Amino acid sequence: MNAISSTPGARRLLFISIVARLPLTMLSIGLLVHAEHISGSFAAAGVVAAAYAVSLGVGGPLLGALVDRRGQTVVLVASALVAALVLVALALLPAGTPLPLLVGLTLLAGLATPPVGACVRALFPELLEDADVRAAYAVDASVVELTWISGPPLALGLGVLWSTGGALIVAALVVLLGTAAFAAQPVSRAWRPRPLARQRRGGALQAPAIRTLVVALVAVGTLFGAVEVGVAAATEAGGSSAAAGPLLGIWGAGSLLGGLLAARAGGGAQSAAGLTLVLGALAAGHFALVPAAGSVLAMAAVLLLAGAAIAPAYASIYAMVERAAPEGTVTEAFAWLATAAAIGASLGAAAAGALAESAGAEASFLLAAGAGVVATLVLMLRAGTLASGAPAVQPAA
Repeated sequence: MNAISSTPGARRLLFISIVARLPLTMLSIGLLVHAEHISGSFAAAGVVAAAYAVSLGVGGPLLGALVDRRGQTVVLVASALVAALVLVALALLPAGTPLPLLVGLTLLAGLATPPVGACVRALFPELLEDADVRAAYAVDASVVELTWISGPPLALGLGVLWSTGGALIVAALVVLLGTAAFAAQPVSRAWRPRPLARQRRGGALQAPAIRTLVVALVAVGTLFGAVEVGVAAATEAGGSSAAAGPLLGIWGAGSLLGGLLAARAGGGAQSAAGLTLVLGALAAGHFALVPAAGSVLAMAAVLLLAGAAIAPAYASIYAMVERAAPEGTVTEAFAWLATAAAIGASLGAAAAGALAESAGAEASFLLAAGAGVVATLVLMLRAGTLASGAPAVQPAA
């Protein structure tokens, strides 16, 4: 934490990136309620929300690869402008708009969402000493939880006080202004792709280490999606469905605290063995939700403790990317991690929903713990790929 606090450029960059990333958490729920308002159908709204999640996952690596070839400034500003215009268009659609048009615009909005998170992580090594970069990743993984705590309530509040379309317009303005402010920072404008980036084929996924981290994060994302559904199912079954939101907020607060502690301790695990232990703790902590499912207070305590492993896990993974990614693909690599987590969360939510309906919330929490075990096993079995780092890739002919 001290590294970022004592470096004005890094502190300013992180703050602006958090503002620019806030709309992502607003849109996850904002598009859902806006689509339901326009279409009058929760089923249609679910299709729109799924379309946004899929396009966001596809667009991140594509834009990240473009950043690695062209630099940050043009890609960020252009994508932010397109995303903002599409969001405004969505906001102005009248009731009864055909579902294909809703889905098509939503897909475009997701594809054009600027990869600010990947870009800021690629810039930390430019601003900080090597020993401080790990702590910076831990701080980033921690404070980004603030967007998940504040984004959904902000979108819903604007929808109630103004309109669902108004919430999208606010999100569009924040996307455009926040991303432009980030792209205007000197370190972002000065960042240039490495000369060898144009000679690589296969992108970031050609590196075995990056593939290992991506697979692990799919499993970690599955844990997240299953826990969110499990908490909602458990509170509904107990007649206290209003507690689901605060419980998930406590979960995020646990991650925030864990990440800040990891930053003070040097930034999380520094080896595959260390990351394996962190992921093991993540799995064990969430397994404790199974016996706690019948009590809101018990779930709150477990979520606070289990959440403390989330940000350290992310920070440890982020710190490995710089070494593991093939030269000239670091932004794309960070974007792939975000995509992997999003895919896993979607799979986890879908599977947990079916399990909760047939076997109760405890089954959803078992799925979450099992996904954590899978992530741990992936690291155990493929630890050698992380130790070796990025492969030596021959220039393309």
